[in-house]
Amino acid sequence: MKKTLLVLLWLTQIGWAQTDFDQGNQYYQKENYKAAISRFEKILNSGKESAEVYFNLGNCYYKLHQVGPAIYHYEKALLLNPNDAEIKTNLDFARKMAIDDIKVIPKVGFHKLISDFTSTYHYDTWAGLAVAFAFLFLVFFAGYYFSQKTLLKRLLFFSLFFWLLGMGLSVFSGFYEKTRLDNEKPAIVFAESTSLRSEPKGNATEAVLLHEGTKVYILESIANWKKVELTDETTGWIEESAIKEIK
Repeated sequence: MKKTLLVLLWLTQIGWAQTDFDQGNQYYQKENYKAAISRFEKILNSGKESAEVYFNLGNCYYKLHQVGPAIYHYEKALLLNPNDAEIKTNLDFARKMAIDDIKVIPKVGFHKLISDFTSTYHYDTWAGLAVAFAFLFLVFFAGYYFSQKTLLKRLLFFSLFFWLLGMGLSVFSGFYEKTRLDNEKPAIVFAESTSLRSEPKGNATEAVLLHEGTKVYILESIANWKKVELTDETTGWIEESAIKEIK
């Protein structure tokens, strides 16, 4: 009886979330973006999230010319669906609305080569490839084990090394990419403008003036200050209340 009740409650919650999602889309079509935001945020406040909800929120804020929230929600959507081309396109459009044009300094060295390779796919995709390679390895091993022909047996034996290499490379890439993403702490500037300072003090020297929508990477925290790094490798301290962490 209890299990049945839990299932019914779960289905009811899904129904409510779907209703809010549909209503949010209807408000969006009518260009009532604030009402749409209210519906989509109601879904998130209930503890449910999806790339679609974050994407739609990003679209609403983009239409309202609120660059910080727009970029933030597109970034959240991209975390859940990293290979979605439409999310990437809309994120690029939103970034063009930002005032700050901070250069991206390309990293060099061996770690750069590895990162470029592993970031080709999300770590979930690498995990899927590892499973596929493992399956092919087992299939070819079975063929090698039961084959009676010498030439075919040799070909199958040497092909096992290829599938084993692919599996190992996929596992390594998946772990490397997940570790890299877990170590990153990106955030978006939500304040209309805020100072990047040389020390975690309000009267410290201003290094850079940042504006809404700029992406930063958190390095450490002290009280209500965050030490961050920009894409051009500039570092400094910013007030915690001026940014919103993506993860």
